[in-house]
Amino acid sequence: MESTTEQVALTREVVIDASPETVWEFLTDPEKIKRWKGVLVSFDATPGAAYRIEVIPSHIAAGEVVELDPPHRLVYTWGWEVGGPVSPGSTTVEYELVPEGSGTRLRFTHRDLPNQEAADSHATGWDHYLERLAIASAGGDPGPDPWLTERME
Repeated sequence: MESTTEQVALTREVVIDASPETVWEFLTDPEKIKRWKGVLVSFDATPGAAYRIEVIPSHIAAGEVVELDPPHRLVYTWGWEVGGPVSPGSTTVEYELVPEGSGTRLRFTHRDLPNQEAADSHATGWDHYLERLAIASAGGDPGPDPWLTERME
């Protein structure tokens, strides 16, 4: 069996109609995180602190906060506790918040993914949740997460 050291990164940019300070709150405040992603959230915005987000029942993301530069940059490790394509702490998620007019350009990177299949799987999730983040942080209501309601039916 041939081993590979392929590492894949996923990048996205989203313009959000909210200040970097407001978007920052939606990335670091557990109650605000739940408005766009997750049913149970434990997140301490302190370097070295562990976090845990039950995104949907039985799909739990976990890792450690690596870097914070409020309200400009947030970096944490990422992975799934059970059954996901990456284990907790094995990949890195980075949010960069850049003022743009009266809003914010969010530059998102998920790196160290083991292969394209893992990147594609995560792209589907991040596209879904970054859209919900943009709505919530701009003061809108993204509504119930359809992925959550689909699983409960």
